[in-house]
Amino acid sequence: MQPLSTSYFYGCSPYLSFLALALAVRARGAFLVGIGSWGPLESSEARYAEIGREMLVTGDWLHPRLLGIQHFHKPPFTYWLTAASLTIFGPHAAGVRILPVLAVLLQVLLMYKLGELLFKGDRARALAAAIVYGSLPVVLISALNVTTDAYLATLELAATYGILRYYAGGQIRWLYLFWLGLGLAFLTKGPVGFILPLMAIISHYFKQNSEQKQARRRFTVHHLLGFGLFVLVGLSWYLYLVAENPAFIRYFLFEHTVERFANANTFNRAKPWWFYLVLAPATSLPWSVALLAQVVRIRWAEVPQIWRNVLIFWVLIPLVFFSLSSSKLLLYVLPIFPGMALLTVYYLGRCNEAQLFRWYVGIVAFFGVLLGVLCLAPVLAAAFNSPFTLRPFMAAVPAAGVVVLVITLTLWEQVRVAPRLLAAAAIFTLTLLLAAKPILHQNELAANGTRPLADLLRQRKLTERPVLVYNELLPSLAFELGKLPVSLNDGNHNLNRETQFETDKRWQQNLIYLADSTQLPTLTWMLRQRPVLLVKGELSPERQWLRPYFKQHEKLGKWTVWY
Repeated sequence: MQPLSTSYFYGCSPYLSFLALALAVRARGAFLVGIGSWGPLESSEARYAEIGREMLVTGDWLHPRLLGIQHFHKPPFTYWLTAASLTIFGPHAAGVRILPVLAVLLQVLLMYKLGELLFKGDRARALAAAIVYGSLPVVLISALNVTTDAYLATLELAATYGILRYYAGGQIRWLYLFWLGLGLAFLTKGPVGFILPLMAIISHYFKQNSEQKQARRRFTVHHLLGFGLFVLVGLSWYLYLVAENPAFIRYFLFEHTVERFANANTFNRAKPWWFYLVLAPATSLPWSVALLAQVVRIRWAEVPQIWRNVLIFWVLIPLVFFSLSSSKLLLYVLPIFPGMALLTVYYLGRCNEAQLFRWYVGIVAFFGVLLGVLCLAPVLAAAFNSPFTLRPFMAAVPAAGVVVLVITLTLWEQVRVAPRLLAAAAIFTLTLLLAAKPILHQNELAANGTRPLADLLRQRKLTERPVLVYNELLPSLAFELGKLPVSLNDGNHNLNRETQFETDKRWQQNLIYLADSTQLPTLTWMLRQRPVLLVKGELSPERQWLRPYFKQHEKLGKWTVWY
């Protein structure tokens, strides 16, 4: 089957193009609405928020600390950005989340620019790729909580755009953007930051046709200077710590590279090998269904080499790589989704109008059904005794989204299918973002946030007392209170902190191992200071001796506050 002209599918009047773009911009702006209405959630987001706060308090930007103990699980760039964001926007949850949201918005812009390159200047398809990418559920998830992955995806996309733009036009500034993006990616998450840029380089050169071969660039002194920029930006922090303590060589190279990849028990993130094969399509619905169906339907020989390379090197090889890793989390595979978005636009662009209309009906129906389920969520939660609180007014936003979706697409009845499909995606994204935030606000405790606990301590005027947390790691509480709690470790592996780089024993003021009899005098002294004790669930029978030190208690969700 031969593809028809691009304008046939994606062309529309200037007014409709503007309207589609305006809807997309509004959807992107919805990221920022209400981002501080719930506190940092355990575990990842709370860690980054609290480490950034402690950086500001201690003034030490080279040795990240979590609850007073040095924490080198990740390079520091995300912590630096978090601390900078807290300085600029304020010490609150919104201050933590603004920069990750801006990073995702920058990803959408970079997707548009990458689309211009790969679609040979076709702005309509570039806009389509940006909208498809920005409407992927996994991208929305990455924008609503703070992790390294949102920043890493942005930097990988910047490096990828830089090198492909350099290949296309030869301007040296894009080569430096590549090396700078690569260096910052390495400073964000180590060697995994090379994956997408490296795959983009290989795909550019793999089985080039004669036209593509003209894009080869000679090796110049700028390549050496660019590599020097990478070393300065990406390796300087590592080299500083190794010079300070040679033990960091093994720590970084083995424990946090080889062990993280090969041993699932290292960070307790074991998942089966097929984890991403299921989750990646599920978190990119409904576009993943259209992409997979079109890949199967269209003969491989009919696909241009450039798009074969994108499928192989931007999607399949990284997916296999991450699937082979023993340590798995959903957002680790963010680098495959730019390729999926570009491929979705390419394959849908090969459809004739009738085929595209069928996809349009199916995708819009999916959007409508999902918003309809959200409308019914309060009723369903009550009927099935859900642990989540969903108040009736929460249904107003998805209901409004359904109405806007129906009205907009009805008014566009005579317009070509592709712009209508993109508008539907933008409306769906806008509605989903606005609907998700009240749900998170209403269910902070169920979603592993501790702002309600901090509010209770403030109401009872208990914040000046020492705060003890039984058998839980709660950086979110430290962030909310602006002070370090004392963690009582009673066998929780998450509280087995790495203290080998501490230069003294002051860390024991913030972490007490209840099984260590040498630390009991410290705990006894703390119990005499009229502290607050937070217990999730119940104290173990062996620790009931703690209760006589407290006269009152209150229940809040699964938590008991003793004081």
